[in-house]
Amino acid sequence: MGLTGSGILILAALLTGVCLVAMVWFWPRLAGRGWRPVLGRIVAVVVTQLLLVSTLGILVNDYFSFYSSWHDLLGIGGGPVAVQASVPGAGSKQAPRGAVEVLGQEATGSDGIGVRAPALVGRVDQVRIPGRVTGLSTDGYVYLPPQYFQPAYARDRFPVLLVTTGFPGEAKNLLTKLQYPSTELQLLQQDKVKPMVQVLMQPSPSMPRDSECQDIPNGPQAETYFTADVPLDVEGSYRVRTDAAGWGAIGDSTGGYCALKLAMRNPSVYTTAAALSGYFKAAEDITTGDLFGGSQTLRDQANLSWRLTHLPPPPVSVMLASSKQDGAAYRQAQAFAALVHPPMVVSEATVPTGGHNFTTWVRLLPASLEFLSDHLAPPAP
Repeated sequence: MGLTGSGILILAALLTGVCLVAMVWFWPRLAGRGWRPVLGRIVAVVVTQLLLVSTLGILVNDYFSFYSSWHDLLGIGGGPVAVQASVPGAGSKQAPRGAVEVLGQEATGSDGIGVRAPALVGRVDQVRIPGRVTGLSTDGYVYLPPQYFQPAYARDRFPVLLVTTGFPGEAKNLLTKLQYPSTELQLLQQDKVKPMVQVLMQPSPSMPRDSECQDIPNGPQAETYFTADVPLDVEGSYRVRTDAAGWGAIGDSTGGYCALKLAMRNPSVYTTAAALSGYFKAAEDITTGDLFGGSQTLRDQANLSWRLTHLPPPPVSVMLASSKQDGAAYRQAQAFAALVHPPMVVSEATVPTGGHNFTTWVRLLPASLEFLSDHLAPPAP
């Protein structure tokens, strides 16, 4: 049984209820003074409390998706791993295009993706994206819109969205919690966006370490992975555009910081980005370790507000999406937007209520996808 979903929550709630009833029913028999009744009372209280806390934990995790699987919770297997590899041409701009390894197809939502014909609803591939340049590798998903399979678009290459989660969420959250493919499909059916290929991933290719999309001195080269390896692999495996005008990035929380960072630091790769409750400088804590090798220069360069104050603005378009009730994220977005000046362009999307969670981001997602679609080049031969 999976860690998320109604099944385990119902089971935990039933077990907790049965234990509470049993404790109340048998408590009079445990009222004696001997060691056995005392031990019985201790066991009854401890078991009941453990079940109650576990049920509450499962409920909270199901809502916020802190952990999406038992492997994720226990920190064993199931997630992306770093692979050390010696690759000819590594580090060169002339590195050959790689290949995405397709592991299978995924069904998602109630819109028929994975069940109905791809030409009607598109297709979600479960993939592994190896890094020919960095030696890193991670698993994720690729959503191909229905137009990808339609004869009228048979010769076209499609724009691409790199979609990254918050840390430490799994890429599957982007399918099940944030519903990226389903949302794009609905917007396509309403003629509000152009067809875009989505590459859905975690924000760190070096899990369980949080890399903050940074090339870490003597460590994982996460920024290079997203700016060299991922484009090379996707362009070598799918019919997508290979120019910067055809690539954008979007994410929530940590993923939002990564999206902005990748575009601002690499406008020759990503020309547009959107952040859902993103932040503007790299987090530094026990999950990140030393991201900058003690270099204040690298730390400053990873601070997006510092870049706008001290460096020429890049020619990119960004959207900042947040809730006015998400205090820190909203205030930071307002301060960042005030620093933006041409040729960089900024737009904002806000909702009046909501916290730093999936419910808020689902509400902000359609406007963000429409913004990205408006700023990406269309499918073309």
